[in-house]
Amino acid sequence: MADKVYIFDTTLRDGEQSPGASMTIAEKVEFALQLEKLKVDVIEAGFPISSQGDFDSVREVAEKVKGPIIAGLARAREADIVRCAEALKPAAKKRIHTFVATSDIHVEKKLRKSKEEVIDIAVNAVRTARKYTDDVEFSPEDASRTGKDYLCDVIEAVIDAGATSINIPDTVGYSNPWEFGNLIAYIRKNVSNIESILLSVHCHNDLGLAVANSLAAIRAGARQVECTINGLGERSGNAALEEIVMNLFVRPDVYNNVYTDIETTELFKSSRLLARLTGFDVPRNKAIVGDNSFAHESGIHQDGMLKERTTYEIMSPGDVGWIGTDMVLGKHSGRHAFKNRLKALGYTHLNEKEVEDAFRRFKVLADKKKEVFDDDIMVVIEDEVLTPEPIYALEYLHTISGSGTNLIPTATIKLRKKDETIEEASSGDGPVDAIYKAIEKIVGISGELKDYKISSVSRGKDALGEASIMVKIEEKVVHGRGTSTDIVEASAKAYLNAINKYLNTTYRKNSKSATGEV
Repeated sequence: MADKVYIFDTTLRDGEQSPGASMTIAEKVEFALQLEKLKVDVIEAGFPISSQGDFDSVREVAEKVKGPIIAGLARAREADIVRCAEALKPAAKKRIHTFVATSDIHVEKKLRKSKEEVIDIAVNAVRTARKYTDDVEFSPEDASRTGKDYLCDVIEAVIDAGATSINIPDTVGYSNPWEFGNLIAYIRKNVSNIESILLSVHCHNDLGLAVANSLAAIRAGARQVECTINGLGERSGNAALEEIVMNLFVRPDVYNNVYTDIETTELFKSSRLLARLTGFDVPRNKAIVGDNSFAHESGIHQDGMLKERTTYEIMSPGDVGWIGTDMVLGKHSGRHAFKNRLKALGYTHLNEKEVEDAFRRFKVLADKKKEVFDDDIMVVIEDEVLTPEPIYALEYLHTISGSGTNLIPTATIKLRKKDETIEEASSGDGPVDAIYKAIEKIVGISGELKDYKISSVSRGKDALGEASIMVKIEEKVVHGRGTSTDIVEASAKAYLNAINKYLNTTYRKNSKSATGEV
């Protein structure tokens, strides 16, 4: 009989810890709703004690998403656990995920405790968490560098204390498939009460082995995998959910016929939504969801594909929800066609006002463009529905620039802040630099531009242009995105988007001591 592998998605917690990948609360809820469509079993929505913003986002996800279990992370401290329980109150199904480090280097250098004291801390944390929910997960941080016998002692003790899931993290991506698989097998053999819990793994990608290590753990008997869409995460990232799921889908013979409940046709959509929300583009050659995944250029491959698809494709584009060719809309398209396309793109949860606002913006765009593609519509939805009311909004923009040696690029910009409009002008090295300096004069914030990219959202000479930037403001790296048929205007919108995010989330900064490194 086949066993189920539970999919624990930590994109909103571990994924968001990737510098510059922070999302607004509205964006987190939007992504969590997509994860619900994907049918993940668990959504780790955040780390409530780390900031008010994380607390609020966990609570919002707990209120709005009812299918999966909603988990919150908490260190093995009573204050963390109480705060986590409070954030999870609205959840239909909730899990508290608590952790403490167990490797020698962490115990001796970071915690400065004895091994016995660490076991006591872990046991007390699990007992405290059980006061608030029957579903408690425990992680021995840096498990892959922990002595096996001590690791087994910790696991046995927390199971006796009431843990219902045990997660084995390869916290710094140190392990390899044969070693990690052997560790899971050792735990299963040497922990007397291991059969009473769900055994999980959480692998990082520092050596490029997160997916391989996770799959080795499944072969060895792990039945939950903690992963993220697109492999997003700190440093080199986490195990990529789509790669793990499709490995099990395509090669059940290798993995003892285990299965997941994932709706694989939502994988492509989930990947693209996350990329747009965070500004972390999906590489063209990314497995499963990259643009080249189903592209065949060489003559030999094309000939084989024409004769029999399976000669060069081990899965079909439809298996992962590849959208394929766009349905093109234009200025004569009506509400019915627009609503149908929204449904096909997965935007089924929008209310009437949100659809009407998006349709109004679509008609404005259709007047500027001959054809409106799916990517354009996705931008419209994000701008009209996902983006909260900005603190500063662009009212007017005028730039002067050119190639003449005596011409100094200048920009005049007018911003609206509630009922007030403020106008400033500035010069710079170019029109975009001049715009950014004028914006900084108005808002009183100066940012360091770390990355600036311009791309076409769809196709054609009238395509929407997208400016995607990373700005460092004080110690926080913020992603900003702006779109327009005018790329200079898009650049201004991107900088304003970053500043608005910063102003909305300054109070959400994580303190250095409250990091969720599992």
